[in-house]
Amino acid sequence: MILSWIGDNRLWIVATFIIVLGTALGAWFCTGFVRRLHRRAEKTANPWDDALVAALNPPAMVLIWLLGLTLAAGRAGSATGAEIFSLVVPVRQIGLILVLTWFALRFARNVEANLRNPQYMSKPMDATTVRAMGKLVRVSILITSALVLMQYLGYSISGVLAFGGIGGLAVGFAAKDLLANFFGGLMVYLDRPFAVGDWVRSPDKEIEGTVEDIGWRLTRIRTFDKRPLYIPNSIFNQIAVENPSRMLNRRIFETIGVRYEDAGQLSAIVTDVKAMLQEHPEIDSNQTLIVNFNSFAPSSLDFFIYCFTRTTEWVRFHEIKQDILLTVLRIIEGHGASCAFPTSTVHIAEVPEGLRDTTAKG
Repeated sequence: MILSWIGDNRLWIVATFIIVLGTALGAWFCTGFVRRLHRRAEKTANPWDDALVAALNPPAMVLIWLLGLTLAAGRAGSATGAEIFSLVVPVRQIGLILVLTWFALRFARNVEANLRNPQYMSKPMDATTVRAMGKLVRVSILITSALVLMQYLGYSISGVLAFGGIGGLAVGFAAKDLLANFFGGLMVYLDRPFAVGDWVRSPDKEIEGTVEDIGWRLTRIRTFDKRPLYIPNSIFNQIAVENPSRMLNRRIFETIGVRYEDAGQLSAIVTDVKAMLQEHPEIDSNQTLIVNFNSFAPSSLDFFIYCFTRTTEWVRFHEIKQDILLTVLRIIEGHGASCAFPTSTVHIAEVPEGLRDTTAKG
């Protein structure tokens, strides 16, 4: 009776209302379902299911509303015949492509983060490699989505690819520096001479600091005086780069001099210093360890210390080095000797008696 009162030409209003209401209920149920999936995924240490569930919301909600609203708009358009509703199908198709692209990008970003997280991986993957692969995957997703959109909008993909092949040469000449930096960054990702967080320096350039970010065009290094240093990636194809962060040990190489009058104690001093280093818990006895008398210097008898610490940490290394040098000083003093310092000896000849009398009369 109510439907007959409303009339057949008004049934689309009721249908549209029901579709919108159903869409709202579907979005509400989907939210609860995703929430339960999230709680279940938290109970496992799998990086893939957590990344998938985290990527579902909000793209899943947007997809439900997109399908529901476009369906309602299509129903209204078929009833009213309004020209604006002819855009419903293109909007639905384009929106579907964009939502799926959004979901894929979120999933790729979540996987990238999880593969570097010790919570999910007992041995997290190298951060630089994961970043590089993540960027490649995201670029591939964007390019694929763009090609699908262009094909749907009526553009010929083969024509676009042909234009890319013909115009690639011109683009290469116009953007050779950009391409050089791109491939320089690619080589850094593949060869991995350094990673984010490493301390690097170059003997060829005034480059030294901690790597903060490796981009496709620039690498950002924070110098030790806290200045950011932006280096084009192509530079790394032309210079030598040292990575002190990957040292296995740090070297102590010092020359110590004792006085010439303490020559009798030099052999015992050298023996005791070597024994001290061999027993020191912070010195790696598996590496080269040398303590030997080295040279007759102008003001001292020099012996040198050559050894390696177990630690590579910069601050800790200097604490160990200080302890060793102070211990060497105590050993030298314990043998009744002293460290030498630059000295000069002046010999005063006795004046002959005849010359002394002449000088006195003058």
